[in-house]
Amino acid sequence: MSILITKYSDVIPSDVRSTISRRYKTVTKAINQEFWSSASDTLHSFYVGSYGRGTAVSTSDIDILIEIPKAEYNRYDNVYGNGQSRFLQAVKSSIQVSFPRSDVRADGQVVKINFSDGIYFEVLPAFKVIDWYGIESYTYPDTNMGGNWKSANPKAEQDEMKRKNNSSNGLLFDTCKHLRKIRDNYFSSYHLSGIVIDSFVYAAMGQWQWQLKGDSSSAAFGDYERVLHNYLHQSILSWPYNSLKAPGSGQIVDAVSSMECLNKVLNKIID
Repeated sequence: MSILITKYSDVIPSDVRSTISRRYKTVTKAINQEFWSSASDTLHSFYVGSYGRGTAVSTSDIDILIEIPKAEYNRYDNVYGNGQSRFLQAVKSSIQVSFPRSDVRADGQVVKINFSDGIYFEVLPAFKVIDWYGIESYTYPDTNMGGNWKSANPKAEQDEMKRKNNSSNGLLFDTCKHLRKIRDNYFSSYHLSGIVIDSFVYAAMGQWQWQLKGDSSSAAFGDYERVLHNYLHQSILSWPYNSLKAPGSGQIVDAVSSMECLNKVLNKIID
């Protein structure tokens, strides 16, 4: 039985959003106090990941980027032997003070906070970089393989996702959320990252949009879902997986480990 995409497929309850907001401010304040000597619970931070892009569902992790002063980059970049790991541990320690009963750990590129009610935070500490053209990006630590620095442009991704969602009358966000629901309900033992879902749907949907009240459409029931399925097989699976790029930033998306589950999800939608 097919499970076609519907409008407003998943809305995070207001009480959950309130809890997320409260914890977001607590994390932000703790890091601001440690690194900026500031008591602000909003400055230097913003939501990233699916929550920041507008495609999160109730089971999604909450990702936060928090800007750290550039002096800290210089300090840890000069440390011999994985300064990135030491930097991440320092950020972890600043957070742990505010959540002594929660599971807080530094892992790879982020500090993870696992709350007892099932809400899961990932905090990405990063340094703002502005290039010669005035384009803003962020440098963040990667403790793997001896330690290195990586770059991301999450604001460009968020802006482009919101633009296309508006032009599609909300279809982009609804599709991304729907694919997450299918993944979580039927294929939770498989890996399918949020950025792969969002980047794929952004590219695959073309100019499709929700029909507005009073408009007419020649599309048959299920045509849109088959377009997504066909795009996967004709434009992604038939090419190297690194052809998938993040909206706005254009960064290559590592999709190799997500392809099996994405194929299963799309098959489930059209079967």
